[in-house]
Amino acid sequence: MNDDVSQFDLFMEGEKNMALDYRKCAEEIAANIGGGSNVISAAHCATRLRLVIADNGKVNKAALENVDGVKGMFESNGQLQLIIGTGTVNKVYDEFLSVTGASAASKADVKAAAASRMPLWKKILKTPGDVFVPILPAIVASGLMMGLVEALAKAIPSFAESGWFGFLDLVANTAFALLPILVAVSAARVFGGNIFLGGVIGMMMVHPGLMNAWTVSPTNQPAVWNLGIFKISQVGYQGHVIPVILAVLLMSTVEKWLHKKVPEMIDLFVTPLCTVLITAFATFVVIGPIFSILENWVLKGAEWLVTSTGGIGALIMGALYPWTVVMGLHHMYNVIEAGMLSGALGLNIWMPIASAANFAQFGACLAVAIKCRNAKLKSVALPSSLSASLGITEPAIFGVNFRFMKPFIAGVIGGAVGALFGSLTGLGATTYGVTGIPGLLAINNVPIYCIELLIAAGVAFVITSVIWKEEQPAVAPAAAAPAAAAPAIEAPTVSVIRCANGTVLQPVKGNVIPYDKIPDDTFASGVLGVGVGVEPTDETVVAPFDGEISSVAESKHAVGVSANDMELLIHVGVDTVNMNGDGFTCLVKEGDKVKAGQPLIRFSRAKIKAAGYSDTVAVLLTNSDDLEGVEIGAK
Repeated sequence: MNDDVSQFDLFMEGEKNMALDYRKCAEEIAANIGGGSNVISAAHCATRLRLVIADNGKVNKAALENVDGVKGMFESNGQLQLIIGTGTVNKVYDEFLSVTGASAASKADVKAAAASRMPLWKKILKTPGDVFVPILPAIVASGLMMGLVEALAKAIPSFAESGWFGFLDLVANTAFALLPILVAVSAARVFGGNIFLGGVIGMMMVHPGLMNAWTVSPTNQPAVWNLGIFKISQVGYQGHVIPVILAVLLMSTVEKWLHKKVPEMIDLFVTPLCTVLITAFATFVVIGPIFSILENWVLKGAEWLVTSTGGIGALIMGALYPWTVVMGLHHMYNVIEAGMLSGALGLNIWMPIASAANFAQFGACLAVAIKCRNAKLKSVALPSSLSASLGITEPAIFGVNFRFMKPFIAGVIGGAVGALFGSLTGLGATTYGVTGIPGLLAINNVPIYCIELLIAAGVAFVITSVIWKEEQPAVAPAAAAPAAAAPAIEAPTVSVIRCANGTVLQPVKGNVIPYDKIPDDTFASGVLGVGVGVEPTDETVVAPFDGEISSVAESKHAVGVSANDMELLIHVGVDTVNMNGDGFTCLVKEGDKVKAGQPLIRFSRAKIKAAGYSDTVAVLLTNSDDLEGVEIGAK
């Protein structure tokens, strides 16, 4: 554990955990972050102390990296993370709470605190995705089953009268009939509230004692509770989403405030009781009535955009959808889709737009796979295109299309044209969360849907084939001396780390090994994050994605690269900090914008071997704990 990587500060010299004074370690950490008053939230995981700091200007990073017990430090997603180690971090954490007077928090609390410091617009757009992503499996399963049950009932009239139909229809409809409960539980997790209290709020809003919202009509109106100056309509919120999310946001805020104010001896029963009563009253008097109306306006606006603009609205959204995927904001549409399924149409007319946009990216990526001659690019593009055809577009977008840009633009055009066709032909789905080929099980008109997909993919495929050309390695002029010609750098094509935020391509040629096989205990333990090692056969490290250089080691042997909330460390060799830069040439500086394939570091394998060190290159996602769906290995 000898290496030191600039702001990542990944290694500290010496055996710092030997007879560590936990109290002293905590005191020094507190002193160098501006004291307890500068701590918004504090938690720990298996290896790291995770802090959200009020004023980062008060943090003395240079001193923190020398605190006895701190093995490394980096910032990620608004958190200051100090690497302390398994079995030690919990002891330092306890002392830290004692020293600073901070309250214990969970990882979720810290993430919520860090997220609270994001710009308001980004929080508003990000929240629906955070709420809906965890419940998508339930929604997808129910929606697909609904499509199958309805298809069977149409194909076999006798089936519609059978007990099997009644039973399967109940199973398929449950998630949608009681959607507010799922949303409430997930929202409580996002906002840091008690998920069981969140469930109570959700159940309250669809209580069987209330009139089902779907049965309300001009001739069938709900009764009213008269509470003096307040009147509450006895109607449920079946199918509503926004009022539920806001109700649980209020519940979580009230609960956390009460936990701080109520004495511990009565907190167990006073806080839940007051939280539920306050939230219930505010929900049925203010939040529900007002925001259910606003939500209906949003839904009507979305439906008008798709159905009443001659398809122009659908065309625009089909073009914008891939850009929201790039920004990680596409899950915000789930609110609209859920509302559409619960509305008068009972049909998700937004899904064909998303499906056209995603399938167009499939067509563009497939064109690259067919047209390119580079075997490695082909090996990435082909499976990525197949993934996109199933509705999972991140590998195609980040690994191929967006990287070359022209295929991405072709996909944007194809998605717009396909969405226009889908709108004009009245396509809709019985669920959300599925697009592409799986959408066949949920669409209302399979032949027309197939035509939409063919149009979207076909347009993107043709445009990509025409405008995209594979870059060939530059050839030195004949008059130039061979020694003067720089070797051509082949852009990486093999992915080594994949997650919901994007794809990390192999940054140096060689044999890819699991991170736990890297010949260094700290790398292999995963304390710095998961990833891979590369036993290099080349001597040039290139950028594994389009991003920004977040750190550069003074000894030139390591860089940090970030993009789309991914924080990546590329570290050449083991203990190579001791070489003091000999044998290394760093080609970038902190803050540089880089493109995938751009050279970052050149190094001498011979010098590393001569110094007695391993030349294995560590490629680690240092914030892997904060990312979803992390998968490692060459692919």
